Amino acid sequence: MELDHVRRRFIKHFDGSTGTVYASPGRINLIGEHTDYNGGFVFPGAIDKGIMAEIKLNGSQKVRAYSIDMKDYVEFGLNEEDAPRTSWARYIFGVCREIIKRGHRLEGFNTAFSGDVPLGAGLSSSAALESTFAFALNDMFNLGIDKFELAKIGQATEHNYCGVKCGIMDQFASLFGRVGSLIRLDCRSLEYEYYPFNPKGYKLVLLDTLVKHELASSAYNKRRESCENVAKAIGVEFLRDATLKQLQSVKDQVSPEDYMRAEYVIEEIQRVLDVCDALQAGDYETVGKKMYETHHGMSKLYEVSCVELDYLNEVAAACGVTGSRVMGGGFGGCTINLVKEELYEAFIEKAKSGYREKFGKFPKIYDVVISDGARKISD
Repeated sequence: MELDHVRRRFIKHFDGSTGTVYASPGRINLIGEHTDYNGGFVFPGAIDKGIMAEIKLNGSQKVRAYSIDMKDYVEFGLNEEDAPRTSWARYIFGVCREIIKRGHRLEGFNTAFSGDVPLGAGLSSSAALESTFAFALNDMFNLGIDKFELAKIGQATEHNYCGVKCGIMDQFASLFGRVGSLIRLDCRSLEYEYYPFNPKGYKLVLLDTLVKHELASSAYNKRRESCENVAKAIGVEFLRDATLKQLQSVKDQVSPEDYMRAEYVIEEIQRVLDVCDALQAGDYETVGKKMYETHHGMSKLYEVSCVELDYLNEVAAACGVTGSRVMGGGFGGCTINLVKEELYEAFIEKAKSGYREKFGKFPKIYDVVISDGARKISD
């Protein structure tokens, strides 16, 4: 993301004047998948790819927005009935509306924005967009909204204006990210803690399968139901409060499928805690081992992997990669890999050539570095 690139487009589209530039990152989640709706922990970090926007008040009640990447211009008012049809503009409109609903006053502004978060790769480009504008408007209008509320504004935008019933992890990571740290977020209490992530001698790389299976949303709902069934049988609100021993005790009261789903979740919640301990000890080999365990659980117990993801995970293991797993909800998307620098080139080469031979295309490769969250770049 380049400031000059955004500024040039802003000047071109808005009468030669300049505004204030803000940015927010996408995110990775090192470990902790399908734990959020079970009251467990997630372990995200902000990355060095995100959204950058230049913004300037225009003295009207209208927002004039230009998407540099889409080469698309949209204008809309700030009232509920002014909702734009264009999907990317609804994220900006939704943020404005959610701020107004909380009793704050906004005015119109001009904006041009661009991003380098790969779309559809599970790196939360939409949360980066919401966080950029929530953070910017809070700063420009001196609204005094704390960062947690800004994350909730982004989440509510997804729920109310974009039709996605997401959790809060993506927006949280985009706003709270810190260079050299991952964040353990307790999805029940919303308490959080920073953990050091400085894997010297390692690279963090995502391999994008370029696959997105259509059954993901219905399959997600079924797995959520399985977790709720088992929690009810055990007598706890969330699987976060259950042990494997308690799960064993209700084996004959739940379906084999529900049992497998719950086994994965209970083990995954513990893995997040184990990885936190390992990072504090600087033990990246244990971190990697837990990543492989997560992939196995998501593939064999939770059954949300696919042949493409499993293949890339097997290549990683064969190449001696320290840790590898499917990242995100599953059914496609990326593997996240913790790779020793001396093995990196050989791994990428093998993954690309093997994947092309097997699936007829190259996976996309994204190197990521853990970075800071939402911020003002320039006045």
